[in-house]
Amino acid sequence: MQNQKIYDIVGIGIGPFNLGLAALCAPINGLSTLFLDQASEFNWHPGMMLSDATLQVPFMADLVTLADPTSSYSFLNYLKQTDRLYKFYIREDFFVLRKEYNAYCKWAISHLPNCQFEQKVTSIQYKEGIYEVERINQTTGTTETILTKKIVLGTGTGPKVPEFVKPALHKNAIHSSEYLKFKESILKQKTVTIVGSGQSAAEIFYDLLPETENGLQLKWFTRPDRFFPMEYSKLTLELTSPEYVDHFYNLTDAKRKQLLSKQNSLFKGINFDLINQIFDKLYELSVDGEKVNAQLMPNCQLNNLTETNGAYQLDFYHTESEKDFSVATDFVVLATGYKYNEPKFLTPIQDRIGRNADGLFEVHRNYAIDVNGDEIFVQNAELHTHGFVTPDLGMGAYRNASIINAVLGFEIYKVEKRIAFQQFSIADEKQEQKLVEEQLAVDLSVGRDL
Repeated sequence: MQNQKIYDIVGIGIGPFNLGLAALCAPINGLSTLFLDQASEFNWHPGMMLSDATLQVPFMADLVTLADPTSSYSFLNYLKQTDRLYKFYIREDFFVLRKEYNAYCKWAISHLPNCQFEQKVTSIQYKEGIYEVERINQTTGTTETILTKKIVLGTGTGPKVPEFVKPALHKNAIHSSEYLKFKESILKQKTVTIVGSGQSAAEIFYDLLPETENGLQLKWFTRPDRFFPMEYSKLTLELTSPEYVDHFYNLTDAKRKQLLSKQNSLFKGINFDLINQIFDKLYELSVDGEKVNAQLMPNCQLNNLTETNGAYQLDFYHTESEKDFSVATDFVVLATGYKYNEPKFLTPIQDRIGRNADGLFEVHRNYAIDVNGDEIFVQNAELHTHGFVTPDLGMGAYRNASIINAVLGFEIYKVEKRIAFQQFSIADEKQEQKLVEEQLAVDLSVGRDL
């Protein structure tokens, strides 16, 4: 391996975040990168690729724009190159269809030589300042070791279901991530029950609601005390800012946990318009005076799920009435969210990874998790340290710019340090002066360039 190429960055997993990193790295001269994914191709949440579903963030939250508006990998350039820019302009809607976002990401990949699929990473070793990444080509079965100075983990999150549910999972009890795969089967059932409080649960309920006119019995149970919308007011949106991440990061672990437990409406709620569309559809179905074949019920905590002869019993506890009750159904869709699963290939380098008291990654402010704070970076695995903005597509470009700057040791992508009108922490005069001086230096540098 003496003459083997050593990459500056190897990214593992190609979801939107690492794909954005690949796109931002591509034009940097002298920076060698490689991104690997075990899947056969990019396909973002295919089980929820409903034809009319949109992202919950504006189109500017694409792979690159908020870090580099001039990038050729922007969503607007994708529209231009595919003859869709004027159609998008006439549409006058900032929120991109989910299937179009997926097509945009595939377009970006087709123009990036540093992204490879069907490459499964099986192990990582560390020797003399270099990481040895072992990968298997899923097509040929051949194994290869890649050398790199830095690693960025973008393996993403996986479906989350309660432990007591797992024994009952099979073709008629699924996680929402598989919805479209099983929709044809769902439409053959008499009774379908959805469990969950977020956007996926709402989208599936709305998608199936018209089928109640054909006799489908549709039920929706959720743990919170209401079907709550995602909070989207402008001052609330300022919490998706670098300075709020700074504020959250500098809190104690206990305070972070407390805050996150109260912030569900900031990142786990339902699109406001979709809630209204659901109500309007229910109203439309009720006009003839017939009972709508749909049941919606908040305050319902699922405690057990059992299967007998292909049918299911769901045992709930009503948190306000403080009573137990059970529901029978033919099909169950669990819209219970996602969680981060630590990759097994990290096992050989555990001694290089920092941990907190709970065993979670000790993530540095620059998104590194290694003991030196500048070698192994994470994407969407820092909810406990950086806050609810972690899975937000709108902060992906900011995080990627921060990671690239940390790897290079200088600021190649300008990173905003203050964007909010609000002040989230008690002012530190020295820190305030430092920020002013840093911004002045940037402004003078830009002036010289001009």
